[in-house]
Amino acid sequence: MDTVTRPPVATGTFRAIGTTNSVLVTRPEVLADATVIAQRHLREVDRAVSRFRPDSEVSLLAARARRAPAEAFVSPTFAAYLQAALRVARLTGGLVDPTVGSALVAEGYDGDLDVVRGRRGFHQVRVAAVPHWHTVHLNLSGRRVSVAPGTLLDLGASAKAYAADSIAALLAESLPGGFAVNLGGDVAVSGELPPQGWSIGIEDAAGAVRQVVVSTGQAIATSSTQLRVWDTDDGPRHHIVDPRTGRMAPVVWSQVSCAAASCLEANAASTASVVLGADAPAWLTAQGVPARLETVDGRVVTTSGWPDETSRAA
Repeated sequence: MDTVTRPPVATGTFRAIGTTNSVLVTRPEVLADATVIAQRHLREVDRAVSRFRPDSEVSLLAARARRAPAEAFVSPTFAAYLQAALRVARLTGGLVDPTVGSALVAEGYDGDLDVVRGRRGFHQVRVAAVPHWHTVHLNLSGRRVSVAPGTLLDLGASAKAYAADSIAALLAESLPGGFAVNLGGDVAVSGELPPQGWSIGIEDAAGAVRQVVVSTGQAIATSSTQLRVWDTDDGPRHHIVDPRTGRMAPVVWSQVSCAAASCLEANAASTASVVLGADAPAWLTAQGVPARLETVDGRVVTTSGWPDETSRAA
């Protein structure tokens, strides 16, 4: 999870969508309104795409698709977030795929993480098929979605990042000043910049700041194999699935941080990098993505455009 560390103008922090979120503003008088806008938007997102709510649109569509192809008329929020997830799948060549929901359930991530971790005994790992993103069809103008049998959508790899982008845009449209929106480590900025930009701390799973970087408009996202973890009879698991195998991505990197024009693109790159493992630096370089990759033992690899480690926190 990343933190916005400068300037400490005014900050609102709250829990939503299973993580800790914050909104920073350059004009303290708009903080209350900015926080309300962010919370309202995240409630809409949760109702639409949460995999852990039985009444969400994602869950209702999955119930229809349990044994046969299914189609549904969806809300504007669902349609927008699914469109973003499908864009990520195209950008990454399927390395980040919204149809991995059943595979995540098979790995043991079938409920809120606190519930999963609190169970007695270990989950027995299974293998589940991944229908793959090209089997999902979205008619955006008609807001109709159709999926293959057995599809459980999981938009976790894109929804949080897209929400950071969406909230940042809403704040800039609605209120004066500058904004940094941090949704569990996915950071988007908008509006006027502080004099020296927004300083963003790259944190590890324990909350220690590994490096501080400055954003002058860029979004930053970090994907970790150490944060959302649980135990199974097959050993510890994390929440990033390789769609090519339907299994947890091997732990080559403890975390990957990327910078991009949008948080959606940054998170797409960081998640794809975890899936790619040792091949990630070459792929990121080819895509022109500035990135910081860290191994479990603390070795750091960066790609062109990422600031050097002289800004690393003591």
